[in-house]
Amino acid sequence: MVKLAQTSDAARMDRHYRFQRWIYDSTRTHYLLGRNYLLRALQPGDGQSVLEIGCGTAWNLGKLAKRYPQTSLYGVDVSNAMLETARLSLRRKGLENHIRLEQGDATNFDPQALFGHSAFDRVFFSYALSMIPAWEVALEHAAQLVAPGGSLHIVDFGQCERLPTVFKAGLFAFLSHYTVRPRENLEYSVREVADRHGLNAQFFRRHRGYTDYTVLARS
Repeated sequence: MVKLAQTSDAARMDRHYRFQRWIYDSTRTHYLLGRNYLLRALQPGDGQSVLEIGCGTAWNLGKLAKRYPQTSLYGVDVSNAMLETARLSLRRKGLENHIRLEQGDATNFDPQALFGHSAFDRVFFSYALSMIPAWEVALEHAAQLVAPGGSLHIVDFGQCERLPTVFKAGLFAFLSHYTVRPRENLEYSVREVADRHGLNAQFFRRHRGYTDYTVLARS
């Protein structure tokens, strides 16, 4: 059993995104493959709740607000700098009253204290686990937040096993510069967590292994 982390990563991420946050969305669109697929797959019903862990600039939540206007949307991120940018972005789009954002560490935030909910119909990570040092703890924590009949969705970098070796080497070197580390044992950890928490796990390698996509569903 993974133990919960005792310290927050907030200061590191605030430094990391101090300037990047202003250009984050415009520079990530072309290589964060699978985000739109995940958003379509969520399919929350009217009145249901959706939580993004590691919401960053709230780009995903903004898309969901337009696609599913009758849902309750929540986002948590460890970086206050990114949340400041997210709130400005949502205000410009007129979505600030539809999406609630709070600061919290993915490994141990208290959803009841932050949002007044202990569980959510949909929980998701979008290219976040590869940036969270204690990512297995964050995954374990997220699994506990899935409501009955709900699901946890994850999209992130894969191991590029069906792409040229030189491409993988270049991509991983680029990602390392931004402290992003694709998780080699993501599938194994996902299936272990699913077994511990009574979830049904599906794991897909898409785009020739560039993207890992998984769904953990609770009956």
